[in-house]
Amino acid sequence: MKIAMRSALIMVVLAVALPAAAQTADELIEKSIAAMGGRAAFAKVKTRIMSGTITLNTPGGDIPGTIEIQNAAPNKARMLIKADLTALGAGALEIDQRFDGQTGYVLDTLQGNREITGNQLDNMRNAGFPHAFVTYKEMGFTAKLQGKETLGGGEAYVIEFAPAKGSTVRHYIDAKTLLPVRSVTRINVPQMNADIDQTTELLDYREVDGMKVPFQVASSSSVQSFVVDITKIAHNVPVDEKLFVKP
Repeated sequence: MKIAMRSALIMVVLAVALPAAAQTADELIEKSIAAMGGRAAFAKVKTRIMSGTITLNTPGGDIPGTIEIQNAAPNKARMLIKADLTALGAGALEIDQRFDGQTGYVLDTLQGNREITGNQLDNMRNAGFPHAFVTYKEMGFTAKLQGKETLGGGEAYVIEFAPAKGSTVRHYIDAKTLLPVRSVTRINVPQMNADIDQTTELLDYREVDGMKVPFQVASSSSVQSFVVDITKIAHNVPVDEKLFVKP
């Protein structure tokens, strides 16, 4: 009887002393995918069209504009931004950035048309549609859990994505909702001949076709800051393939 009680006591002590098995990066990513709607919902998405407004934060004041984004599987993207920079003495701005899955091109009324190369092109290849969490393994990323950090009065898990080529990205997953709420990417800016951190906040999640999607995206760096407010999202609608290639 005493032996049995002693054994039971030892088991209780061990249960208290030994910590629960730590979550891995892969497990947290799967939980985050589930929180956003699940793999089955993402698998149904072949195209996405988003439209809304963009506010460019400049030393001369905020400049409003419009933004349209088209995506198509497996990893094609086109972003069109229009804004009036007359108040800054620069006239009309139109940026038409295109990526066909391998090569990129941008038509830019402010800085001139150009091929997308180097670090920016690598990062576009690593973007992953419909979500980087869904595609990171097949794209060859390594994912490492860095622990927790305080974020906006709460806590967030930090997972570092390291691609074979391109920028490492630190993804922040809210500890309560398990939704991605921030990413920090070290990017190369050829115009500055320097690497800078670009922080992207994912806000105002809403449900669209069984998935939770951020309707506000705020991006900031030492070079530029802007806020995108999405007003409309449509999935699996026809997208002209010509929009992804150099015109």
